[in-house]
Amino acid sequence: LEDVSLTELAATKLKELTEKEGKQGYGIRVAVVKGGCAGYTYNIEFEQKQQEEDHVIESHGIRLFVDDNSYNMLKGVVIDYVETLQGAGFKFENPNASASCGCGKSFH
Repeated sequence: LEDVSLTELAATKLKELTEKEGKQGYGIRVAVVKGGCAGYTYNIEFEQKQQEEDHVIESHGIRLFVDDNSYNMLKGVVIDYVETLQGAGFKFENPNASASCGCGKSFH
């Protein structure tokens, strides 16, 4: 799988958050930014419309916007939603990462 995708649970959670935040019709921007304990960190936020250099991916009814730079590092990534005793949140399963931190939010 080349594109970024969501699990069904992550998509359901994003739909709930979109409604709760009053952002119906928005997509989700998924990006990689420098930082975190392993060199890069994932960023996910609401985005009203795509930018010129974005790849637009549809996954379980959610539009994902990924800029060109992030797209190369996010190919094949599956975004899941997990609930644990430590808390709940989105987890990125990245087959390209050579190492990642324990929190699942940082990689290289």
